[in-house]
Amino acid sequence: MGWIRTVALIVSLVVGPDVVRGSDTGTPTAVTGVSLPPDYRTWTAVAPSLRTDKGHIRMMLANPVMLEAYGSGTLPFPDGSKIVKLVYKAVQSVEWEGATVPGGPVSIEIMEKDSKRFADTGGWGFARFRPDGTPVNDMKLYVTCFPCHQSNVQGHDFVFTRWAP
Repeated sequence: MGWIRTVALIVSLVVGPDVVRGSDTGTPTAVTGVSLPPDYRTWTAVAPSLRTDKGHIRMMLANPVMLEAYGSGTLPFPDGSKIVKLVYKAVQSVEWEGATVPGGPVSIEIMEKDSKRFADTGGWGFARFRPDGTPVNDMKLYVTCFPCHQSNVQGHDFVFTRWAP
């Protein structure tokens, strides 16, 4: 449990809240219809992950609806659940040889639960944004999202992230 807090602290202190954030001039929306909520940086950290195949450190943040579902063990997640993934390059710490820390921001990704709007993808909408908050509007990217979630985490309402209290 201590390493989770350490990664969360590193992400918030080293990278800082102003590096990876959405646009200050509105709510950016991807072609999928999923928007980047302006308050996502205030959401609660759910869990970090290290994606060794991509060389990424990721920090997942959940909105209050999803956080409550995590806390109570509710599956499927209720409509209104949202989870944001802050993605950074994984780099070796210059201060500590044994530590991998967040480097430059790569992307901001979000899943939003709305069983009516996103019925064809298990109730989930997907979006990716650049570090400056502008949407990545390449539908070829999005057609790969749900099949991966469907084949790997169908038993967890298509969400990879588990609560790490």
